[in-house]
Amino acid sequence: QVQLVESGGGLVQPGGSLRLSCAASGRISRMNGMGWYRQAPGKERELVATITSGENTNYADFVQGRFIISRDNAKNTVYLQMNNLKPEDTAVYYCNADGLYTRGGGYVRRLWGQGTQVTVSS
Repeated sequence: QVQLVESGGGLVQPGGSLRLSCAASGRISRMNGMGWYRQAPGKERELVATITSGENTNYADFVQGRFIISRDNAKNTVYLQMNNLKPEDTAVYYCNADGLYTRGGGYVRRLWGQGTQVTVSS
């Protein structure tokens, strides 16, 4: 019924920027925490940034000062603005939502998108 779909990934040169979007579809009334995670081949999935329903944000140290997470509750969408990208940022980026409430009283504890590839290379 509900799903998250990421977009905006691609190939960019070091120092460049990308803006990722994650749109939630379905009969959604509210989402609590949302976030972005990433996973490179052979590595564990790691947290990049999170944002609460009250728009409190937290960032991993390796993106602090470069990435900005934001959300538009009216559109059920979370964004990740990535600036000054580095080759080490290359990974599949996944969108996540915790505590998703649906119209009609439904509840989804945690939902993941399918991911979008970000490649930073010269």
